[in-house]
Formats: sequence, structure tokens, C-alpha cells
Amino acid sequence: QVQLVETGGGLVQPGGSLRLLCRVSETVFRTYTMAWYRQAPGKQRELVASITRDDTTSYIDSVKGRFTITRDNAKDAMYLYMNSLKPEDTATYYCKADLIAHVGSSSREYWGQGTQVTVTS
Repeated sequence: QVQLVETGGGLVQPGGSLRLLCRVSETVFRTYTMAWYRQAPGKQRELVASITRDDTTSYIDSVKGRFTITRDNAKDAMYLYMNSLKPEDTATYYCKADLIAHVGSSSREYWGQGTQVTVTS
């Protein structure tokens, strides 16, 4: 069963940095667009950043210039480098990947279990 595993969350002071990692639990046939979402308490889940297989990236305005999304296709992994963190970045961060698990199967969407990021002094 293919799973997405996120690591790297934690508690950090305002202005600090964190790196999130999302990796696919097993070797798959092909991974397409990958993305990071976040959900704060009482709020809807929002798309933070996405990256296509050929490294085209997109960010929400509130993180532009502070967050960087990258991926390693050879490792089926994705990273989110978060700098200059603010209290409003506090949320559970989820990764999502559109991928084909095995030859002959269809592309489908997979979600990670989430990792908590808390920014507080």
C-alpha cells in the first residue's frame, strides 16, 4: 500500500526555519504533481505550494519569498523549506501527490498523515 510520509514539523520561534520532507513509502512507477497543503484550527485546508514533475512551482501569496518547494524525482521525495516563519504559519501541513503506483494502474491522488508546525515565542 503506497503511503506518503511527512517529517520535519516542530515548534519554532517567529523568524525561525524548518524543513519538511514528504517521501513515498515505496518505489512507484511515476510521480506527477506534488503539493503541500496546510490546515489551521477552525480553518479550511489551503494549498501552500505545488511543484510539477519538471519543477514548475506555484505558491500562495502569503509564503512567497519565504518558502521554497523542491523535489527529488529519483527518490520520490518533496521538500518544503520554510524561512522567516510567522505565527500565522502555524498549522498541520499535509503533502499530496498524484502518482501511478504500478505499471498498468491509473494515476490517483495520495495524501500524507500530516505534520504539525507551531510558530510561537
